[in-house]
Amino acid sequence: MVAAPGTGDAVARARATPSLAVGLHVVLVNGRPKLPPARVPDLVDRNGEFPTDLVAAGVRYFFHSRARLQLEAEVRAQFEAFAETGLVLDHVNAQNHMHVHPTVLSTILRVGREFGMRAVRIPREPFMPSWRSAHRDLGLRLGNSMLLAPWLALMQMQLERAGMLHNDSVLGLSDTGNMTPERVRRLLEELPSGVTEMYFHPDSPSAELDALCDPAVVRRVRSGEIVSMSFAQLEHAA
Repeated sequence: MVAAPGTGDAVARARATPSLAVGLHVVLVNGRPKLPPARVPDLVDRNGEFPTDLVAAGVRYFFHSRARLQLEAEVRAQFEAFAETGLVLDHVNAQNHMHVHPTVLSTILRVGREFGMRAVRIPREPFMPSWRSAHRDLGLRLGNSMLLAPWLALMQMQLERAGMLHNDSVLGLSDTGNMTPERVRRLLEELPSGVTEMYFHPDSPSAELDALCDPAVVRRVRSGEIVSMSFAQLEHAA
């Protein structure tokens, strides 16, 4: 998140850990723009912040030609800011998965090619692995699995047409903020076939940080039954 307050610290940590694969998290909702708000007036509110209403933002991006021009300018500014860090771009995704929106994804694909983008996350969470690991929040898990299905199919088609690498599934979408060690251990036993991204939002202290440091989780990931890799390495794993 190149316009976030912690960006400088994150970049320093990434530079100090060259084995870490780092992606660009494009922010177009629930955050602030990289460009001055005056440059993107149709994307921000009176406080210079992106909207929190994802549906309203999506409608504006689709129907408002001036907003689309500003959208491309902001996406470009975020790619440029990432490039200025000197880090290798492993993959791209977006805040609140806004890159599922066809207009946003088309813009990211158009701009990202210029900056060496090779991989994009598809936020497709299969219902059964998610449900079996938790047995709670049935409506949320069904919604994330079924309501998004046609949009994710369109997204996958756009990515493959553009020659982009992508995952097959994600786990963690329905458990944001609740990726406890116990939940993660169960999810690791429910991995679907193909390439699965399991993602976290760890801070310190938190259960999600504990999960990433949990000895049982580490042993399972290193057991030999799971192959860990970055998005960029998918190109050589096919």
